[in-house]
Amino acid sequence: MRTLPLLALATLALASCKVGPDYVRPDAETPPAFKEAEGWEPAKPADTTSRGSWWSVYNDPLLDSLEQQVAISNQNLRASEAAFREARAVVHETEATLFPVVTGTGTAQRSGTGAGANFGTSSGGVVHRAGDQFTLGASASWEIDLWGKIRRQIESNVASAQASAADLANAELSAQALLAADYLQLRIEDQLKKILDDNVDQFQISLKITQNKYRSGVSARSDVASAQALLDGTRAQSIAVGVQRAALEHAIAVLIGKPPAEFSIAPDLAELHVPEIPVVVPSILLERRPDIAAAERSIQSSNALVGVAIAAYYPTVSLSGSYGFSSTQLGTLLQGANSIWAVGGQVAQTLFDFGQRTAQVEAARAFYDESVATYRQTVLTAFQQVEDELAALRILQQEDEVQRSAVKSAQEAVQLFINQYKAGTVDYTSVTTAQTTALSDQETQINILAGRLAASVALIEALGGGWDAGQLPNDEQLDEGRRFFP
Repeated sequence: MRTLPLLALATLALASCKVGPDYVRPDAETPPAFKEAEGWEPAKPADTTSRGSWWSVYNDPLLDSLEQQVAISNQNLRASEAAFREARAVVHETEATLFPVVTGTGTAQRSGTGAGANFGTSSGGVVHRAGDQFTLGASASWEIDLWGKIRRQIESNVASAQASAADLANAELSAQALLAADYLQLRIEDQLKKILDDNVDQFQISLKITQNKYRSGVSARSDVASAQALLDGTRAQSIAVGVQRAALEHAIAVLIGKPPAEFSIAPDLAELHVPEIPVVVPSILLERRPDIAAAERSIQSSNALVGVAIAAYYPTVSLSGSYGFSSTQLGTLLQGANSIWAVGGQVAQTLFDFGQRTAQVEAARAFYDESVATYRQTVLTAFQQVEDELAALRILQQEDEVQRSAVKSAQEAVQLFINQYKAGTVDYTSVTTAQTTALSDQETQINILAGRLAASVALIEALGGGWDAGQLPNDEQLDEGRRFFP
């Protein structure tokens, strides 16, 4: 019969309500299609699932190997992973408050009166006897979550943990994209150096032509000086490429968690190709971007905090109980006649707080509104990023086609002017002008390719890199114990 009140209150706790608004995902303005995707290949159904190793579209085994090291060795990702584990631990900590706190105690005490009483000695011919007391017991206290305050806090913490998991995914995607962009730019530097070295070889030939004509007395010394200046300037450009390449190599080393001194990448002149990237419809983007998922999870977290604040208007109900034994002799401590117990309950209600709870509810609602605005802005920014990269890829491809024609024409012009210079029909200024123009056009072409590759990486990142919101841990995965409570 003594347990009936406890069972009744426990049943009431399990069936109790949760005050505050239930979460409904807010809408975000979503266009039916991307404006800049006209003529772009849409995503097939298989493209809406996680693609995992998205960098494999560049068909570079070394890049594949480097990308796989990012999640293992990158220190920023380790920090984000630790932040997720911290958020998950907070969920466990809050869930523990749903259960009673049980404390065990045991005491042994000797007491008496008069000098030396504690030791049973005599004083002035009078013996003072000491008294012994032994106790053993356990006590429990339990705050009944009648209004769902604790469960709303758990809901908030679960959503925060999911947001932290999305932040981790976003940090990983950003690191992977940065590594891919740095790696591809490093390969561009290799291509640029080859272009400059090839021109150095051509300019050396031109220098010999001017020297021969000068020795023959059919050209001026200024022709030799002009050819030498162009040759030396191009050599200097080729050397300068090493500065940017080294910086990119160092950056890649740090991204994979290695000291730059222990890492190097050999030059590679393999042809670079811009991959074709299928584009999803904008509505799917809401599930494919980890930063959007993090912002959305933050909304639910702040929504639950409104319920936590509202619950403060209601009284708190707590139970306490204890059971144990007390005896003056250790040998008889656990006998039934020495058992002691107590059961009690407490109801507490704030009567006057001069608007504190009202202010807390207003602050929670304002924080919710802020989270919604942040979410919608994140969605708009995501759409903008996709549109930007789609436009960049389309326009740069058009520019590349025209620039290729310009390079071809400039190289033909160089050969024509060299032949005319040999025949003595034009001066050497025409040759150097044509050579400078041809080199500039080649550099422009390789820079356009660099822009296209960078835009392709940025587009993949803007599309979520194959990530999906379904990869977020659900509340059961965060803590199995929570399934016992509604």
